[in-house]
Amino acid sequence: MIARRRRAGVVLVGLIATLLSASRATADPRLDYILHCRGCHGPDGSGAPGAAPSFRGHVAKFLWVPDGRDYLIRVPGTAQSELSDARVAALLNWLVREFSAAEVPVDFTPYTEADVARVRHPPLIDVYGTRRGLIHAIEAREATAPR
Repeated sequence: MIARRRRAGVVLVGLIATLLSASRATADPRLDYILHCRGCHGPDGSGAPGAAPSFRGHVAKFLWVPDGRDYLIRVPGTAQSELSDARVAALLNWLVREFSAAEVPVDFTPYTEADVARVRHPPLIDVYGTRRGLIHAIEAREATAPR
């Protein structure tokens, strides 16, 4: 009886290890969001006022302006994450479509691993100043966009 339980325990541990390895091998942007972004940006991407900006209805607007695409790669939470360049690209593509689909430009080209590798380092130093400048450019674009 004890030997049978021990074998079952060994099989269970092996199964769990296999599942964990498989989950690490296949990138799932939703899981990466939960593990790496949700703590600050919230389960629904609404952010935390004064701490983390909302993604909802906003994040894809950065794709409208020069340097906005690179900005999303270079913000510290992205640039300094432990995720590979390929997983960052998948996560950014998922983020803009999940939380800001209506704002994704018609000519949007999905992020690639090469895009992230090219821009990710060094990380952005003046995050707030850069963000403020990009938001001004977004607001100017919205003001002049045909309705």
